[in-house]
Amino acid sequence: MPTTIRMARAGTKKRPYYRIVVTNSRSPRDSKFIEKIGTYNPLLAAEDPKRVSIDSERAKYWLSTGVQLSDRVHVFFNRAGLVDTKPAFKPAKGSKKEQKAGAAA
Repeated sequence: MPTTIRMARAGTKKRPYYRIVVTNSRSPRDSKFIEKIGTYNPLLAAEDPKRVSIDSERAKYWLSTGVQLSDRVHVFFNRAGLVDTKPAFKPAKGSKKEQKAGAAA
């Protein structure tokens, strides 16, 4: 069974809250998962330590089994020092209008 570590959305409308979960890569985003290993709350300030919380022991265990990481979770793990590789993408800064204008030029 191919497994992945990704985020599952929780929370209410316009108040997102995400669980960082280990799940079957073929299952839908918010369906059953194998294990919850952390949380992400985008509504908290960027410097707040509770914004991203990860159970590092369980994360290391799952990384040792060869799970794949989603792009955003890879960024979180990289900042936490759990992986030392660069993520497959670089998160864009600025608004979407600026990004489209830059791509068109």
